[in-house]
Amino acid sequence: MNQLSDRINNLATSATLAMAAKARELRAEGKDIIGLSLGEPDFNTPDFIKEAAIEAINQNYNSYTPVDGYVELKEAIIKKFKRDNNLNYTLPQIVVSTGAKQSLANIAAVMLNPGDEVILPCPYWVSYSDIVKLSDGVPIEVETSIENDFKMTAEQLEAAITPKTKMIWYSSPCNPSGSVYSKAELRALADVLKKHPNIYVVSDEIYEHINFKGGHFSMAEFEDMKDRTVTVNGVSKAFAMTGWRIGYIGAPDWIARACNKMQGQMTSGANCIAQRAVITALEADPSRIKYMVDEFKERRKLILNLLSEIEGFKTNEPEGAFYVFPNVSSYFGKTIKGKTINNATDFSLFLLEEALVATVTGEAFGNKDCIRISYAASQNEIIEAIKRIKTALS
Repeated sequence: MNQLSDRINNLATSATLAMAAKARELRAEGKDIIGLSLGEPDFNTPDFIKEAAIEAINQNYNSYTPVDGYVELKEAIIKKFKRDNNLNYTLPQIVVSTGAKQSLANIAAVMLNPGDEVILPCPYWVSYSDIVKLSDGVPIEVETSIENDFKMTAEQLEAAITPKTKMIWYSSPCNPSGSVYSKAELRALADVLKKHPNIYVVSDEIYEHINFKGGHFSMAEFEDMKDRTVTVNGVSKAFAMTGWRIGYIGAPDWIARACNKMQGQMTSGANCIAQRAVITALEADPSRIKYMVDEFKERRKLILNLLSEIEGFKTNEPEGAFYVFPNVSSYFGKTIKGKTINNATDFSLFLLEEALVATVTGEAFGNKDCIRISYAASQNEIIEAIKRIKTALS
């Protein structure tokens, strides 16, 4: 008899983590799987950051940290927001968490009441929808198209708003599409939101430095949106620090205080050594991680060229992050090697089983026609993976 709560029974498993687990299982069976499913840079954490962590250990940082983060780290975050994003925050407006995922969970928990609607431009990061549901919110998916680079228009936003709309969540650069909203595009969305003063924005900017067009823009830079926007960021992607688990928010005081209160009951403060290392990471000039961004740009060019040679893959050129999000719907309804492909999930599983390449179904991101392919892998792995995919599909 199932004694578990309805909450956990109704919760989906993270599709990206599930695919990574399935790939690990197949590897354990001796299969040579190439993993292009996880959003995890294949670089090592830069040495100057590792040295700061070693220094912190030697200085005996081993006690509980303040729930919302060390003051020195919060000061580094404030300077980073000013330097990189032209945003002015104060100490009480910053909350440091165990990864940006916890930051998002905190926001949902303190902002949403049962039935509150959260607009999610599709595709959206895999966990948004379930984080919203966990706090009894209702995700409202707004479909976008590859022709518009998977970006929601002002007209689409206006059409999705109802009296129950409480928030809009989006990422730019976007996971999974790599799309980057320009200042003009965000201003158009802000002009719609101006007419609806009770709607709040979560701007997830975890990929801000992995931007190939330059000119990252934050919604909170608009004076009329600053008090209604929570800016979410962290160090996992740009600094190759996924396992260090540090994320943070800049938010209106009352939201930050509430997140601090929530976190105080759930996890308390984030890891002490990781926090000390992140001070060094954020104080460094972003040029120190440019070598990684340059390499991602090369890989983007490589993977787009290779995918263009496979019939039935429709791609656009992502402007940031390290994903491509091809439309593969031309394969739906076809039977290949005895396997019928009805949807993106079938297609993704086919690639895993037949090509031994792990990708993620677009259905996990709110898009039924696409799959997400991460190019946070070496160029050799990308070449081999796309070769395998091409062979399996031919």
